[in-house]
This record gives sequence, structure tokens and C-alpha cells, in this order.
Amino acid sequence: MAKATKKQALGRGLSALLKENSAEINSASDKNADKLVGNIVEIELKSIEVNPFQPRTYFDEEALTELANSIKELGVIQPITVRKLEGNKFQLVSGERRFRASKLVGNTTVPAYIRIANDQEMLEMALVENIQRKNLDPIEVALSYQRLIDEIKLTQEQLSTRVGKKRSTVTNYLRLLKLDPIIQTGMRDGFISMGHGRALINVDSSEDQLNIYTKIVKEKLSVRQTEALVKSLKEGNTAVKKKQQTPKFAKEAINDLNSFFGQKVSISVNAKGKGKLTIPFSSEEDFNRIKNLLK
Repeated sequence: MAKATKKQALGRGLSALLKENSAEINSASDKNADKLVGNIVEIELKSIEVNPFQPRTYFDEEALTELANSIKELGVIQPITVRKLEGNKFQLVSGERRFRASKLVGNTTVPAYIRIANDQEMLEMALVENIQRKNLDPIEVALSYQRLIDEIKLTQEQLSTRVGKKRSTVTNYLRLLKLDPIIQTGMRDGFISMGHGRALINVDSSEDQLNIYTKIVKEKLSVRQTEALVKSLKEGNTAVKKKQQTPKFAKEAINDLNSFFGQKVSISVNAKGKGKLTIPFSSEEDFNRIKNLLK
């Protein structure tokens, strides 16, 4: 209990220092900067502005409400990080979800870890922090990597070291930005995965990319099926561009086959009339059931 009391007293002392001297502390060399910077202080929410370098553009409302309920019960367990601006103003470096959730429950202050950084350092801290700790979608990650390269002037090798990822991983993310914008949006919205996107990168034509993307979404193709489709296109198979017509005899039989096997079967027929009937199964028990039907 004594330990907790000491922590609270320390907090009051820092808050008093912040109130009295904050406006005069603008760099690490200023008087009392060492007592403020690097410490955790309760800061008024109204004195904090959001981070303009925040790579995350979407915040799940349901998850935010759950976090707000947790903060209401337990408080903010992990402080946010802010950088000191002029006067008594601060800017978020990380912790925007905690910042938003605190406002949502009506809190007026939030515990914050204070730093002093210029815009370039701020951008790098924000991007790296979010890449490492947040569940960004693949395009958000790729855009964050690209900003670090463009605005911080990092090479891919330096970037891989900074974010703790293999260079090949960084390269794979960056290549996603070469996809048609419609496909990038589809990835951000969860219609396709990064694996689908990596397969589509190998298609040079934007039109062909979009044709395959439409097919993936419509037919719920797996990554492996997409890779096969891309390979087929690159080998000159025009069936990717124009969906092959199923012969009349197969169309007429497919409903009966679905009903007989209790599974949605698939039929593919080539130009010479030769084809393949595929019967999926979900388990060993299901496989044996189908096998018994064929006896």
C-alpha cells in the first residue's frame, strides 16, 4: 500500500511541474526537461491533439467500446505516448485507441509518457510503433513502409532493420502498392488476402488483374487457386479472361449430382469434351459416406 501511495505522490509532483513549467520546456536541454521528459504524467485530454502521422485510418467502433468499458472499470493500464509541443500542448505519438476510448467514457485526463521529438522523428516513431503493435491491414502496412522510405529517406535494408522484419517481407508489402487501386481497396476491406494480392502482382495488365480479382471474389477462390489461375494466364490460357462455358449436358446433371452426393460438386470440360468431376468431402466420415454411395 505504501508503494502505491509513493507512486501517487510522484504523479502529483510531476503534474505540478507540468502545470508550472511545461510552457518553457521545448527541448531536452531546457531547465527541468529531464524531470518531465521520459516520465508518466496525467495530462488533460483537451490539451492533446491527434497524431497527423497516424497510419491507421479505421478504428473498429465495437472494439473501441469494449476498450472504453475496460477503461471505465480498470483505468488506462498502459499510458499513451505524447510529444511536447509549444506551450501546454501535446501531440499523440501512440495510443490513439486509448485516447479515443478515454474520451468516450468521459475522462478528462489520461496517463501519458512524454517525449520531445521533431516532425521527422515523430513520423518515424508513429509509423514504427503502429507497424509493430497494431493489426494494420496489408495496404496500411505497405503505405507506412513507403512513407518511411520516402519521408525518412530509409533504404529497404535500413527499413527492415528498423521495423524488425526480413527485407523480403518488406519488399512483398511494398509490391502490393503496384496493384490496381480497386484491388488494394478490396484487400483493405477484407475481400481478398495478402496472399491473393501477392499472386496478382505477377499479372502485368491492370485489366487482367481486375478480371482475376472479380473471379476470386465471385467464386471465393483460395490463394492456391489464384496462383494457378495466374500461372495459366501467363502460359497463354485465355480461359482466364473469358469464363469457359459449361456444356448443356453437364448443366442439366449438376443439380442431380449435388443432391445425390450431398455436396456441391464441380464439373470442368475442355474444348474436346473431356472433363473432370470433383466431389469435395469435409472429413474421413464424409469421405466414407461418399465412397459407400459409389458402391
